[in-house]
Amino acid sequence: MAGKNILIVDDAAFMRMMIKDILTKNGYDVVGEAENGAKAVEKYTELKPDLVIMDITMPEMDGIEAVKNIKKIKNDANIIMCSAMGQQAMVIEAIQAGAKDFIVKPFQADRVIEAVSKVLG
Repeated sequence: MAGKNILIVDDAAFMRMMIKDILTKNGYDVVGEAENGAKAVEKYTELKPDLVIMDITMPEMDGIEAVKNIKKIKNDANIIMCSAMGQQAMVIEAIQAGAKDFIVKPFQADRVIEAVSKVLG
């Protein structure tokens, strides 16, 4: 299976842990983690992952800004957004910025894997 390296971005460590757990159990490699958008852009440049799973609401730089910055680095970057309930407007903004899909918290493992496998083909 090509394209297995994933960067997880969320300001909550337990959320990163939950996603990491779901992904590794399903054969994906979590190559890095970041706790805000600024760090995400940094790590993306450094690790060049196949996919980024990005939270929307974070300190310093939010997920939407981070998506825009990552798309400047690699125009066809694969990014899936995570959002809490009721963030539809922000999800739409993220998709317009270039995100390929979104998953809603609290995470359901099968939905996470479905989104990841769809984006990574």
